[in-house]
Amino acid sequence: MKKLKRSGRLVDMTYYLLQHPHEVISLSHFSERYHSAKSSISEDLVIVKEIFEEEGYGSLLTIPGASGGVTFIPKMNKQDTMELVDKLIEELSDPERILPGGYLYMMDLLGNPRLMHEVGRLFASVLSDKQIDAVLTVATKGIPLAYAVGHYLDVPVRIVRRDLRVMEGSMVSINYVSGSSKRVQTMTLARRSLEPGARVFVIDDFMKAGGTLKGMVDLLEEFEADLVAVGVLTETVGVEERLIDDYISITRLNEMNLRDRTITIEPGNVLDKIDKQTEL
Repeated sequence: MKKLKRSGRLVDMTYYLLQHPHEVISLSHFSERYHSAKSSISEDLVIVKEIFEEEGYGSLLTIPGASGGVTFIPKMNKQDTMELVDKLIEELSDPERILPGGYLYMMDLLGNPRLMHEVGRLFASVLSDKQIDAVLTVATKGIPLAYAVGHYLDVPVRIVRRDLRVMEGSMVSINYVSGSSKRVQTMTLARRSLEPGARVFVIDDFMKAGGTLKGMVDLLEEFEADLVAVGVLTETVGVEERLIDDYISITRLNEMNLRDRTITIEPGNVLDKIDKQTEL
């Protein structure tokens, strides 16, 4: 890259940091990239850090030592969180989304890259103080969520399937009981997907009783991996037997009246999670 003036460095540096969250970037890297002294780079980073934190984009941490540098930690402030939750509530409250069996049509939202991008940023914000090695989801509707979160945490995504895939090599399979239908089903994950001791965030788009999520949590035990947290885009209330107790939800389906075709959506517990982080 050619030598840039400070204004150019700040623009490129900001873009670079936003594209490389949770990655330790040395001062030498920026110094060589912009053909500038490390002292100038340090001054630039102070400016970027102030803007990131003032505008709620996240924080810029300094890592001391010879192998140190700076790391961008994405965050979402309370106001942006509430705006995102309100937008999702508005979208999900459309009665045209009602599907047989008490489900919501959500594929248009899951297929909206910009919206999923923001949802991923929100989950990553809640998990910013956790060490996570991988994001785990089940095919297919959880995949957009998982990749959005994985981007902001800078970790790989692992996909659980309900069928065997020869091209994925040796597989680990378990049987689990669907929380809503009470049917026994099978889920599989490639044996090379997770290392023993890996710290994993499990995510899905929709949770009733939580049978699928519980199955993924149980699958982690087969890999000797550790569960860090569970996340869902939308949960339902009034379930007699919830199989997952501790989780992060963005929205909550409070009531669905099939006869009157009305839907009541409210915020999930993510706002409480954000408040607890602020207190700490």
